Order: sequence, then C-alpha cells, then structure tokens
Amino acid sequence: MIKITDEMRRLVDNALADGFPCILATASPVGEPSIGYRGSIMVWDDESLAYWERSKRTGLENIEANPKVAVMFRNTKERQSWKFYGDATVHRDGPIREQVLARTIQPELDRDPELQGFGVIIRLSRITLSNGTIVQERE
Repeated sequence: MIKITDEMRRLVDNALADGFPCILATASPVGEPSIGYRGSIMVWDDESLAYWERSKRTGLENIEANPKVAVMFRNTKERQSWKFYGDATVHRDGPIREQVLARTIQPELDRDPELQGFGVIIRLSRITLSNGTIVQERE
C-alpha cells in the first residue's frame, strides 16, 4: 500500500524552496534514459506526485511513449532521501491540468508566463530509500 507520509509531503512540497529540487527520470520506448530537475514536483494525494511540465522536451516525449518514471528526492540538510516510482499521465487540458496549475509554486509559474505547460500526475507503485530499501509498495 502507498501512503505518502507527512514528512515526505513536507519535504517534497518544499524541495525547490529548500534548494533541493527533485530529479525526474524517464526512458524512451527503446530504453534511452533521460533525467532532469523538476522544481514543481509536489505531493498530489496520498499515493501520487504531480508537477507542472513546462519544458515539453525529451521527458514529456518519453512519458507519452513510456509512462514508467522515477523521481529522486534528496535533502542533505535534513539527511533524508527517497526514490518514488510510478506511472505518469499527462493532462494537456481539462480539470486535472487546471488543478495542477493552481497548486504549482510561483517560481515555476514565473518560468512559464503564458501558462502553456501541462499537468502530470505520477501514480506511485513503490517508494524506496536511496539505498533501494523498499519503504512502501503497491500490492
């Protein structure tokens, strides 16, 4: 069962402000990896993360072809890190896109002044510590 903890929520939701943005890993259909920082990653609900996709580059292309993703969080001041694994869904329009937009932090919206981005929801299947120890897993 996946249930994001209060500590995870607090740290992930403040990752960019604390100077430790999350890293998103994606892979193309043929397995070519891609990684990049995502300053807008947030806890969406008890079992999902979300972010505002504004770059619309390789990561987006990969997700649309292969929804399996990983998000790495590491805060050296708090001495805490996790890896979140799941399936991403892109919302190009509609109510979920608007809800993600409404919850996206201002510094990320400032980088997309015309609000042309998309909402992405990651339904988690597994959370591990940085060493791979499974913390939570969907049954």
